[in-house]
Amino acid sequence: MPGSLSKDAITILLVTAILIWIMPQLISTYTLTILIVYGMLGLSLGLIWGFGGILCFGQAAFFGLGAYTYAIAAINIGESTFPMLLAVLVPAAFAALLGAMMFYGRLTDVYLGVITLVVTLILFKFINSTAGPQYVIGNARLGGFNGIPGFQTLNIPGRPDDYIWGDSYFYVCAVLLALVLFLVSALLRSSFGRVAVGIRENEVRMSLMGYDVRARKTVLFAVGAAIAGLAGALFANWAEIVTPSLFSLGQSAEIIIWCIVGGLGTRFGPILGAAGLAYLKFLLGQQSVVDNTLITGLILVLFVLFLPKGIVPALAGLWKVSFGRRPQGRIHQQRRMRNRGGANG
Repeated sequence: MPGSLSKDAITILLVTAILIWIMPQLISTYTLTILIVYGMLGLSLGLIWGFGGILCFGQAAFFGLGAYTYAIAAINIGESTFPMLLAVLVPAAFAALLGAMMFYGRLTDVYLGVITLVVTLILFKFINSTAGPQYVIGNARLGGFNGIPGFQTLNIPGRPDDYIWGDSYFYVCAVLLALVLFLVSALLRSSFGRVAVGIRENEVRMSLMGYDVRARKTVLFAVGAAIAGLAGALFANWAEIVTPSLFSLGQSAEIIIWCIVGGLGTRFGPILGAAGLAYLKFLLGQQSVVDNTLITGLILVLFVLFLPKGIVPALAGLWKVSFGRRPQGRIHQQRRMRNRGGANG
């Protein structure tokens, strides 16, 4: 187990090195930053859906909660350190309460999807209706459909006037993504992660083995929400404004598509799917000939029909076929053939 974790750390370091030193030569750091944020958001759903078997149609709710929590706290506090922590803790606590109600209520997968979808719709409608002056939290006006602009962006801890922006902010986001990916890998390598995968495969069997399935699913659900909240806070710092569109159904649908295209049940798949499709959307946004939504839907249909496991599992299978070890039985057969040839000679 420690050896596997060290291999994960080496792989993550190599990917981070490529991201930091090579990708800025191809794409601007401003664009790369949002791709990293979306990659972290895709990882949050990939963890609870791909490894926990919990299909959440409302991952955008936790993303928006993280962004709004950061913006409101930053306006009231005047610096970014504590707001960043709150942006992680508030969505995690909200998801823990929601998850406990759903999982201890023994709801099936269909009802889980419906409830998370409804929660996202409620938050979207509520935030949109907060345009009046009475909707204030401390010094922060919620702003309704106009959102919340003009809050304190990321700064060096303890030094509110030293902002982190531009290339420096890109490096911070890249390191945070690597850290989150390492922590997710450590979680999945632990006994908790192995039990979570077992619950995904056969929930009844794991329950009969004595594991508290409902508690573990609640914790995993909260961890995924915490990662989404962190991504929301990073997005708020990048955009310097938060709006109700963060809670939209379109955002939730995109996150699901990212995971399907990248590959469920993998750690890098949702990140790759999120970054790739977000960059494609960015490129398509520079033209008006083809509708972005049509292209995204077409990509989803093609992947479901011809590459249902996603990009990363397909590439891993191709690598094993091309460069993997030959089966032991085949090796032994070739040795016997050579021995027979020597004996006949």
